Amino acid sequence: MTVNELKELINASVLSGEAGEREITSGMVCDLLSWVMAGGKAGMAWVTVQTHLNVVAVAALHDISCIVLPEGIKMEGAPLEKAIQENITVLSSPMSAYSICGLMYKNGVE
Repeated sequence: MTVNELKELINASVLSGEAGEREITSGMVCDLLSWVMAGGKAGMAWVTVQTHLNVVAVAALHDISCIVLPEGIKMEGAPLEKAIQENITVLSSPMSAYSICGLMYKNGVE
């Protein structure tokens, strides 16, 4: 699945970066940054409710394909500016984290 396909699947808006054709190779839903730092992988779609600068730093550290914010959560200010600077795609979906992960799994992302 590509980031663009995920965007369409979860009815998300793009807050930064480009949805594009970057491949999503795995997924994770987690709000504990140390856990993502330990288990994150390049190409991963990361579903989280957190929107601070450290989220962007962890995403950049692992070359994550995209950050997905559920429940219509928005990233603003310095974190969003940093995501733009780092060319990290941030998506915001009206769906719950549970629904997003279920759809990703159903569509081949493990």
